Amino acid sequence: MKRIFAIASIAVLAITAASCGKSGNTAPAGSDTSTTESTATSNAGEAKNDNLTHITFALDWTPNTNHTGLYVADELGYFEEAGLDVEFVQASSGYGSELVGVGQAEFGIDFQDSLAYTFASDNPIPVTAVAAITQHNTGGIITRADSNVQSPKDLMGLHYATWDDPMEQAVMKYCVENDGGDFSKVICDPVSVDDAIAGLNSGLDAIWVYYGWDGIRCKLDESTETNFFYFRDYLPEFDEYSPVLIANNDFIEENPDAAKAFVSAVKKGYEYAIDQPAKAADLLCKAVPELDPALVGASQAYISEEYRSDADTWGVIDADRWNRVYDWMYDQGILEKEIEDNFGFTNDYLQ
Repeated sequence: MKRIFAIASIAVLAITAASCGKSGNTAPAGSDTSTTESTATSNAGEAKNDNLTHITFALDWTPNTNHTGLYVADELGYFEEAGLDVEFVQASSGYGSELVGVGQAEFGIDFQDSLAYTFASDNPIPVTAVAAITQHNTGGIITRADSNVQSPKDLMGLHYATWDDPMEQAVMKYCVENDGGDFSKVICDPVSVDDAIAGLNSGLDAIWVYYGWDGIRCKLDESTETNFFYFRDYLPEFDEYSPVLIANNDFIEENPDAAKAFVSAVKKGYEYAIDQPAKAADLLCKAVPELDPALVGASQAYISEEYRSDADTWGVIDADRWNRVYDWMYDQGILEKEIEDNFGFTNDYLQ
């Protein structure tokens, strides 16, 4: 069974300058970037078995149902069948690009909006999105039911937990004001929320979460009744790919067969989770026994329908939608530099 290792922070200093434009010191509720202490180091690309190609994979945060297809592929032997030995590690920042970009990992997980900051810089981190883990943005705002929030404009006068990211603020402002509200009347509290239930019970009215994990967790908690709305329903221009599977550019260019074999095995794992969510949830819990089976089961039932959604196949990235997200970010002044169309992603490794 694979263990998750935290890579020492010194390993990521090399990309700090390249990613200085990437903003946001915290993340949506549930984006736990805590790490497991370990003295182990990663030897990315070096096979532990002469017959297998070693792949180091950087998770964005602690294991959850965004990652189920990866664990299914591991548990059911899809990686080994593809000639691969895969080790999962955890990026200390919650963004896989910090390790993938410097070659500490061949593949990892990141988010289209966070990648925008480096893609719009003069020295982009050398990573490429090679598959969409979910087809549509499942992020949105969760509120206590007694706040009676039915749509973004209802947030006026309420306390919202902000992490003061330009993209986050632009999304919130756009949604509230396009819904007929005044964003200046939303009370933005600069607090970090790791637990949405605790946050809502501490006096906050609204928190940005991904529904597939914290939204489901709140739904299961009988002590906290909540409402939720998706950003994609009020801001279709920001129906971003979140999260995405990313790869180190040098690795995929120099090892195209291994890259295709890896992505193919991952795709097979997610297709299994789409077809058999309950069994996939059991496999995730087997691989990561500290997870709550009830939460994983309920979350998996939801997110298995989001993996492929309305796409013809799992993983495919639509160029128009990808470009539209970056065009919107540039038009809103979030990015100082325009990102070239079709930059930063490819479907070439999907089989």
